[in-house]
Amino acid sequence: MAEKPLFYKLLSVKPISLFLALSFFLGSAAPAHAGVLSDILGLFGSASAEVKETISDNNSQTASLLKPMTAVLVSAEGETPIVEDSALMSDSGPMGTIADVEYLTPADNKIEVYVVKKGDSLSSIAKMFGVSSKTIMWANDIANEKSLKLGQTLVILPISGVKHTIKKGDTVQSIAKTYGGDVEEILKYNYIDAKDKLVVGDTVIIPDGDIKTVVSKSSSGNSSRVAKNLPSYAGYYIKPAVNVRRTQGLHGNNGIDFAPYSKTSGTEPIYAAASGNVIIARTGGWNGGYGNMIVISHSNGTQTLYGHCYNIFVNQGEYVEQGQIIGFIGNTGKSTGPHLHFEVRGARNPF
Repeated sequence: MAEKPLFYKLLSVKPISLFLALSFFLGSAAPAHAGVLSDILGLFGSASAEVKETISDNNSQTASLLKPMTAVLVSAEGETPIVEDSALMSDSGPMGTIADVEYLTPADNKIEVYVVKKGDSLSSIAKMFGVSSKTIMWANDIANEKSLKLGQTLVILPISGVKHTIKKGDTVQSIAKTYGGDVEEILKYNYIDAKDKLVVGDTVIIPDGDIKTVVSKSSSGNSSRVAKNLPSYAGYYIKPAVNVRRTQGLHGNNGIDFAPYSKTSGTEPIYAAASGNVIIARTGGWNGGYGNMIVISHSNGTQTLYGHCYNIFVNQGEYVEQGQIIGFIGNTGKSTGPHLHFEVRGARNPF
């Protein structure tokens, strides 16, 4: 086998040995080895230049800054995340204050779904959506911050209502009566025990409450005012139940109540009012008063909500056809008897 050239041998030796060898060459300055020495020094010089160039291209002064992550929502299909950064409700009342009261109204009354990721907290999620932490807790039966779990699916309800500062002599019952709210909802939303005494100066939110000094008593609340400004899609939706009668007109978030003639839970089917993707299919718990609930997102940009269901036949991410049975009328959540609470969000409720 042919003997390897000298510079290969030099590269294979230890650094200290290489140093001694180079010293020998420099000391002797033998012309015969001058070319080899030049090659070796050139090789190291080239490598040094490469390293220097690499470092200068990626130092802390020239490296790109990481962009902060925006709100990641679950898409209608329930698999591919989509990016959304619009606020759903302002923290302050856009109509200003009247005495010690603020009227809160969402900028968009659509319901959103969010999956908890590492580093999330109730306050950070609430800030992301422009709602209060209590809105998230109330709608998802969350007792406290520690109850939040990685990967948990949250329903983000754009709560509207009234913020009231407690005065001497106030009770939950008197506050509910003043603003047309519900005692149970006020207690649950504000995490107040019915036995607790209200503290003067504290604030409470009355979900779907109404400021009588601003709104005429002839008005049927926030929903009717909002409905007048919503688009109408005549013929787009079918009635979500058949053997029923309307028991309550427009209320809540553009909702209508239908009760079965049989007055029994689980006897009358619920039909999808229009085709679309199921973005929420939740059973068990309060769920913001809706109990077992379904929300369908439609191609015209609207949503329909079906509350107080007895049971549910669809899953989140599923596509349903108009007229498909999605569950049965029940008596779950905030309900005083078997009925379907049907909402249209983003358009007028045709029923």
